[in-house]
Amino acid sequence: MLIRRETPADIDAIRAVTDLAFKHGPEAGLIDELRADEGWIPELSLVADGVIGHVVCTRGYIEEVPVLGLGPIAVHPDRQRAGVGKALVHAVLGAAEARGELAVILLGSPAYYSRFGFRLASEFGITPPVPEWAPHFQARLFAPVRAGAFRYSEPFNRL
Repeated sequence: MLIRRETPADIDAIRAVTDLAFKHGPEAGLIDELRADEGWIPELSLVADGVIGHVVCTRGYIEEVPVLGLGPIAVHPDRQRAGVGKALVHAVLGAAEARGELAVILLGSPAYYSRFGFRLASEFGITPPVPEWAPHFQARLFAPVRAGAFRYSEPFNRL
């Protein structure tokens, strides 16, 4: 499976696969808003094999310390449970670590994301923007980070 950076030619396909994966939720529009935001990091928007999947990390913060927020991640429904998401997560984590990022934060299933080294963010003293997220709010640290409140890139606040 080929994982590569998104190109401008991929934008419509990313929107389509995200729309299908999230059953027409707001995530496809969120990616468009993230592209226009100062938190966008082009090197961390990756696609798989002809855009059967997409993952993105954008700038987030623990207090004022820059870290990354992972998501959305989308895989075409016909290709889910075939290793596409796993490959995308491994690739984006490798790219984030190679950039010297301190941590990646996400909201997702602990049963799924623990295989990538994610642990509950509360173990590190990192708190979610919405307290009810705590059982699913996770962090993967590449270096020590101080405890504090996490915030995503601004477009996430409009969801």
